[in-house]
Amino acid sequence: MTSPLPPIAEIGGIELNLASLDQAVTQICADAISRQGSCVFTLNLDHLVKLKSDPDFLKAYQSAKYVSADGAPVVFMARQQGANLERTTGADMIEPLCAEAARQSIPIYFFGSTKDALKGAARNLKKRFPKLEIAGMEAPPFGFKPVSKAADQAAERIAASGARICMVALGAPKQEIFAAHAFRACPQITFLGIGAALDFLSGHQTRAPEFMQNNGIEWVWRLMGNPQRMAGRYGKCALVLADMTLVEPLRHKLHFFR
Repeated sequence: MTSPLPPIAEIGGIELNLASLDQAVTQICADAISRQGSCVFTLNLDHLVKLKSDPDFLKAYQSAKYVSADGAPVVFMARQQGANLERTTGADMIEPLCAEAARQSIPIYFFGSTKDALKGAARNLKKRFPKLEIAGMEAPPFGFKPVSKAADQAAERIAASGARICMVALGAPKQEIFAAHAFRACPQITFLGIGAALDFLSGHQTRAPEFMQNNGIEWVWRLMGNPQRMAGRYGKCALVLADMTLVEPLRHKLHFFR
């Protein structure tokens, strides 16, 4: 997918081209108004781990029109390349994006999470942004496959709803693979991966305090909340980070001096 924004950094073979939250909101809404459509993903260390072993995930990322830096390590690696960018997650985008969508009368669709989380998030967003038009919301059943007949039918419902932006909360890599798949059927719609944002908005999960987010230690909060699940994930992330920031640069230097 051709992007109007040039890449500002490349991490693990993935080009980043969104420098800030404001830029992300502006571009997404501009695409929605012009009905061009796009896929918007937020690159983090967990994604970089999964991209190494999941070709469908990689293919989805390579089709994205916009990619932001989600997480302090990705921001750090991008800045090492001279990129001037800020951390922008799916959870960061959802409220300012809904505010702008309400202002510009852009219909929104929510796909993913659970029925309770969807209802709670929609209720809270409507309280904050009364003019927000929610064209539809859907929690797919357990075992939903992002490329399947059920996914095709979901894409048809999203297209028929009149939505211009679809926020997908299935977790990685499922949400990115579904977004890329659905976009092919709905090229006029922008699909944004938002992870656990609906759970945060509904109150079903508590996001890390702002000082932890701002200081790059949100992962500590998640680890404390679910150590059994997160310890293995963050162990793999640490290995990837070490490889990309220490081993890979050394490998390039050794190659240079041959």
